[in-house]
Amino acid sequence: MKEAMFYDTTDDGRLRCHLCPHGCLLGEGRRGVCHVRQNRDGKLMSLVYGRPVAQAVDPIEKKPLYHVLPGARVFSIGTQGCNLRCQHCQNCTISQTAPGEEDIAAAPEVEPEEIVRKTEAAGCAGIAYTYTEPTIFFEYAYDVASLARERGLLNVFVSNGYITPEAVRRIAPLLDAVNIDLKFFSDKLYRQVCGGTLDPVLDAIRLYYELGVWVEVTTLVIPQYNDDERQLGQIAGFIAAIDRDIPWHLTAFYPTYKLTHVAPTAPAALRKAAGVASQAGLRYVYLGNIGGHANTLCPDCGSVLIERGIAGAEGTGGLHGGRCRQCGAAVGGVWTLTVGIPDAERTSSGGGKTAQRDRKPPRDIAPGGPPGSAPCIRPG
Repeated sequence: MKEAMFYDTTDDGRLRCHLCPHGCLLGEGRRGVCHVRQNRDGKLMSLVYGRPVAQAVDPIEKKPLYHVLPGARVFSIGTQGCNLRCQHCQNCTISQTAPGEEDIAAAPEVEPEEIVRKTEAAGCAGIAYTYTEPTIFFEYAYDVASLARERGLLNVFVSNGYITPEAVRRIAPLLDAVNIDLKFFSDKLYRQVCGGTLDPVLDAIRLYYELGVWVEVTTLVIPQYNDDERQLGQIAGFIAAIDRDIPWHLTAFYPTYKLTHVAPTAPAALRKAAGVASQAGLRYVYLGNIGGHANTLCPDCGSVLIERGIAGAEGTGGLHGGRCRQCGAAVGGVWTLTVGIPDAERTSSGGGKTAQRDRKPPRDIAPGGPPGSAPCIRPG
């Protein structure tokens, strides 16, 4: 347990949390929407600090991040809780339950230094804050990421984007990349299905990009909810207006949690969505959960830059120094780790478009990760 960031005290003695757009107002003993931030004796406390309930070594492609150190492995962590209530949550057993004191205490305490040590021992390139929403364990993620940065490790968020600009600005200097779920392009659907609103997510995507964090976007295509061409076109147009080089991951829905009555996404629906993305001018579109469609192609000459299989990247021979080996076209992404240079000197151009890290990795990271890497607990 640790005192939380981003809160103040109101005139009547309650606490206002400023971590996410909910802005929860909490009387003594009350918890926020996330279930894991509580007013205790006039202080806002993070109940899950140092209490990860999920730890595993994953291919970075499972986040999914396709333009970040292809073939690398990342040490993934997550705690209980979430600030959205998505009816299709794939990790509902840890994100959607309100943990009691006994549940929190049951999770072994793991200090930030220990997470970094495990990451290095596993031969991972860095740390992914994932499985549940990293925003709600912000203090823990921040402390881990600070140590990881000092040790030359990669930091990536897998996020719903429901976070305040203040918090984004605080964490961005420590992040190399973020994948944000843009679930719908409808405020009504965000409210009905997720218990949130649309605009803060759009704002977070823009701000992460403007601050030089490499951004990839994921949309789970759900039949009858967001598979219509109008809504898909709005999402694609929003991404393209920021940067046509932002990768868009279109993934297939499978019945889960409270949406078990909805049919799985047909492969044809994803291919249709990819066509909409192409019309909007997006240069890197990936289809997930249906097999294939995972290779990165040069948008200029069409040659294969990165080959991917089920376990992640299998070959990067078409890519050299962030450019297509055939035609020399620049390819946006994070292709090398940044080590040992202050944040103010970290290079990125185009607001993160080609946020390549020109320093050498602290160790050799072979495609496929170290021998004996742990399997993924669940898709990150």
